[in-house]
Amino acid sequence: MKTLADLPIKIFADGADKDGMLKLYHDPLIKGMTTNPTLMRKAGISDYEKFAREILEVVKSKPISFEVFSDDFDDMHRQALKIGQWQENVYVKIPITNTKGESSVPLIGELVKEGVRLNITALLTLQQTEGVARQLHPDLPAVVSVFAGRAADTGVDPMPLMRESLDILRHLPRTELLWASVREVLNIFQAAESGAHIVTVTHDVLAKAQKMAGMDLADPFTRNSENVLQ
Repeated sequence: MKTLADLPIKIFADGADKDGMLKLYHDPLIKGMTTNPTLMRKAGISDYEKFAREILEVVKSKPISFEVFSDDFDDMHRQALKIGQWQENVYVKIPITNTKGESSVPLIGELVKEGVRLNITALLTLQQTEGVARQLHPDLPAVVSVFAGRAADTGVDPMPLMRESLDILRHLPRTELLWASVREVLNIFQAAESGAHIVTVTHDVLAKAQKMAGMDLADPFTRNSENVLQ
């Protein structure tokens, strides 16, 4: 079985634990990082910009995504312009809809025209991918994050969704498809098989994957997962 290092996909660490983020940044297996306001709130972070700038004092050579936290498109626009100027390796995460279900596609188009590097997140349908693809520019780096794990939670096989999304984005050479919402180690391997460029993995799943991925199932030590994960 292949190990994580053998997979033809970039692994990004997803989390808001500062110590964990900085440790994973120095891990050569990790090619980038993401976080979001929900993770930050769970980690007890109240000053978003202060936290981000502390991270960016160290994270300089790998891409990192920070998400806007407003639900109003005008405010999202202002926040995106500000976040995008924090550092050259920063991507601004824009959810495909706000909490009212209103589409962010017009905002995405505006930000692309202004040269902001975007990570469009929480996509669940091919129609959403098509709408985003029409707004992106072939010369501007971007990431399209499809919530494959959430799709699987509903009983839908995410593999066709990812493969067709990849096809939709083929005319955009600087846009990368990201498999988001990994639930278990197997999903990392599925993401690689789907052809996605990137997979985001939470710190806890990463820890399990780094210890167990590629282990021999016939080995008695592997069967005793408590030993492996200590």
